[in-house]
Amino acid sequence: MLRLSIVLMLAVVTLSSAQSLGNNAYSVSVNVELVQLPVSVLDKYGFPVRGLREQDFAVYEDKVLQDITLFKQEDIPLSVVLVVDTSSSMFNKLRRVNSAALTFVRESNPEDETAIVTFGSTVRLDQPFTANTNELRQTLAGIVPNGYTALYDAVFQAAEYLKGVGSQEKKVLLIISDGEDNRSKYRLKEVLEVIRESKIIVYSIGLLKDFSYSPYVTYADDGKRALKQLAEVTGGAAFFPNGVDQVEQVCERIARDLRNQYTIGYKPRNEKLDGSWRKVIVRVNPSQTVPKVKVRTKQGYYAPLAKEATLISPPRAK
Repeated sequence: MLRLSIVLMLAVVTLSSAQSLGNNAYSVSVNVELVQLPVSVLDKYGFPVRGLREQDFAVYEDKVLQDITLFKQEDIPLSVVLVVDTSSSMFNKLRRVNSAALTFVRESNPEDETAIVTFGSTVRLDQPFTANTNELRQTLAGIVPNGYTALYDAVFQAAEYLKGVGSQEKKVLLIISDGEDNRSKYRLKEVLEVIRESKIIVYSIGLLKDFSYSPYVTYADDGKRALKQLAEVTGGAAFFPNGVDQVEQVCERIARDLRNQYTIGYKPRNEKLDGSWRKVIVRVNPSQTVPKVKVRTKQGYYAPLAKEATLISPPRAK
């Protein structure tokens, strides 16, 4: 089986960037990028609200109202990485989790590509991206639970793999775990920084109420907090079913959510290229037929730095 290698991936990215620059003279003007936000709008029962118009939305960046220049709702293909906990505590749950993961695949867009990353004491890429459901089923069936819980390492490495290899513009991590991290080299803060800077949407499912023996009970609060933070910083959501038997329903809900999101874009009024964190809020003015809705999107983004956004022409030969 293939092991994820962050060092290799970073080397490839660095090499690709160096090759793209070349040695030719160039001059690129500075432009503030279009900020694109995946937006979920849900009714009080958690079902997607469809049919909203651009004028139903308001976008604020650092409390300043922005002009929407891009608006659409469409079911587009995704690059998805399933991040599955295979630590020893998952022994009695993994069969139902595997079935739920396949339910998520079946309910998703047929053109989606899916990879499987598993983690116990170590992180493994068990299935590279594929659209073949049979390959995914066979990979899931071959997983054997073992070891501790290197959750943060798994999310970090899966995010790097997704950013570097996923071919679809819209990228998703679906994390399924039952406990607090107790093995990772990376800290939660480091992982949160990586995903909040990316365009990845994270959904997490915490099986924190279905413990077969007491040592894992103490992990519930910290595990729940981490899974919520990982999801909410990206505009995704965390779910904590009462038992493993409910995971399939949750996977169906996540797939439905992803297939019914809005995409909203705007060019920031603040054009400074200072690398600062920009807080984003999206509000919906619901109609009388939909009196109350819940809106989810990314919490914000980092503005680019001038030196990152500008390519300066090399000096002329004398």
